Amino acid sequence: MSRILVVYLAFGWLMLSCQPSQKRLNPQAPKEAYNTTEMEVRNDRFLSTVHVPVSIALGDIERQINAQVNGVIYEDNSLEDNNNDNFMTKVWKRGTIIVNAQDSLFHFTVPLRIWAKAGVSVLGFTQYKETEFEIDLRFKTKFDLDHDWTVHTQTQADGYGWVRRPTVSVVGVNIPITNIVGRLIDKNLGTITKTLDQQIRRNVDLRTPVLKAWNTLREPYLISEKYRTYLQVVPKRVLITPLRFEGRTIRATIGIEGFTLTTTGARPDIRPAVSLPDLTVVSQVKDDFQIGLLSEASYQEAARIVADEFVGKSFSFSENRYTITITSMEMYGQNENLIIKAGLKGTINGDIYLRGRPYYDARSQTISLKDLAYDLDTKNILQQSASWLLKGTFARTLEKQLTIPVGSQIAEMQKLLQDKLKNNQLAKGVVVNGRIDEIKPDQVYLTPTSLLAVVNARGRIDVKVDGLQ
Repeated sequence: MSRILVVYLAFGWLMLSCQPSQKRLNPQAPKEAYNTTEMEVRNDRFLSTVHVPVSIALGDIERQINAQVNGVIYEDNSLEDNNNDNFMTKVWKRGTIIVNAQDSLFHFTVPLRIWAKAGVSVLGFTQYKETEFEIDLRFKTKFDLDHDWTVHTQTQADGYGWVRRPTVSVVGVNIPITNIVGRLIDKNLGTITKTLDQQIRRNVDLRTPVLKAWNTLREPYLISEKYRTYLQVVPKRVLITPLRFEGRTIRATIGIEGFTLTTTGARPDIRPAVSLPDLTVVSQVKDDFQIGLLSEASYQEAARIVADEFVGKSFSFSENRYTITITSMEMYGQNENLIIKAGLKGTINGDIYLRGRPYYDARSQTISLKDLAYDLDTKNILQQSASWLLKGTFARTLEKQLTIPVGSQIAEMQKLLQDKLKNNQLAKGVVVNGRIDEIKPDQVYLTPTSLLAVVNARGRIDVKVDGLQ
């Protein structure tokens, strides 16, 4: 019995000596580091231009002008002013002011009825006589916007035409005073045009409504209550093309250049702007745009999704001589790389670290990894104690199977956004139309709190403005 026992013990010792010994791994953890913050990703990536073709019919301009100019439009109630000109007058609008456009100029025809009282010298005596007559004054105006949003006009007199000439009755005889009145009109036309330009500059305020529109544009627009997702525009610059005259229509294109993206979570807190950027005149405004669709996954959430797939899963190597089971998984970032900490038990125990570059896989609509490999310190330790793990397919298997699904959120954002771009009337006469032509992956950004998968929605958006309201 003793001989059998010795043989048995010797055999057992031999078998144990042939089994691989268990190793405890404790590599140094890669240092956590980030090149960008979440706000930098959200605010500084997606420069786009909102294309705003503006079409204004001259009939609308006529309607606006005629609605504002009615009744008495000029009075001179003194015979002694203007160097004792012996002339008084009152001017009424007689009919519809006609507006035309040609060669980048507005042409105005202003029909007037004029009452005048003038001193007429007869045989050395001055007699004051009254008359009424009708005349059509003509002006031409060049209209510009200054860089500070001030309306700038250059108005010139373009002559006039008599409809009913002025006369006065002296001793029962009608005496035409056309030349006298004509000289006075000619003398005052320069003053009239200068006054018109001053009044336009003083009273036409574009800065206030544009600033209001600017702040309205900056307000976050709720796209999805389910995902608490907002469309946010951070405008930076306003562009405009020179006015074009096409028949009875004035056309121009305004471009609002800025950053456009979606954000998730609480509604962004936007403070109203108190000033506008300078207006920039350009020959052409682009009509393409891009909106960044962002899907966010915290490192804890991403690790939970991956752990559900891999924790408890076993892997065998070298014809089952070695076996490991994943016990835990954690994630964090190091610049452009995602660091994966995997707990193992089995032939070896402890932790290993792998690094890989995350990217958005458009086909599977997931955050996936490429170039997944062992971190340098982990690799050095494995070379000494578990080279079989280095030679195996463990890292490649993880790279192939480790995915974080984000596609459903991005797909729904795309659909909701497209719905918002279809014939959306923002106000009377202001309609938004657009389309998404392309969904193009940008990249996955690693921030201190989460992975941000960014997809660019590219297409065209127009804000059509019809008429003057």
